[in-house]
Amino acid sequence: MVHLKRAAIVALCLAAADAAVADSEYPPLEMLLQTDKTVIGQPFEYPSGTAQITAAIVTMAPGESTGWHVHDAPLFAHILQGEITVDYGPDGPRVYKTGDSIVEAFKTRHNGTNTGAVPVRILAVFAGVEGVPNTVSEK
Repeated sequence: MVHLKRAAIVALCLAAADAAVADSEYPPLEMLLQTDKTVIGQPFEYPSGTAQITAAIVTMAPGESTGWHVHDAPLFAHILQGEITVDYGPDGPRVYKTGDSIVEAFKTRHNGTNTGAVPVRILAVFAGVEGVPNTVSEK
C-alpha cells in the first residue's frame, strides 16, 4: 500500500511538472514565458499566409532608441543583457532588464530606449508570414 501511495505522489509530481517541460524529460527546459496576451494585455493573432519565423539579436548602445514603430507579427523578446524602457504611449512606459521575457505589444505604436549603462541585447523572435514586414517604422 505504501508503494502505491508513493507511486501516486510521483505521478502527481510528474503531471504538475509537465507544464514546465516539453513532452519528454530530456533535455529539461527552463520556461521563459507562456502567455496568450502581449505585455500590455492584448490578445494577439498570427497573420495569415505562409508562416515565417524570424529570429534576431537586437543590440542598442546606451541612450539609443528604436524610434516609434509597430509590429504586425507577434514578437517574443528575451533581454539577454542590459535594460530597455519601452514607451507604449497611452499604456505608459515599461522597463525590461536582463532575464525578462515578453510578448511585445501587437499593432500598437511604441518606442524603446536603452536606459541602461551598457549595450542592451535582445533576442527577438517573430512569428510572421512571408512578404509582410515584422516591424513597420514611422517615417
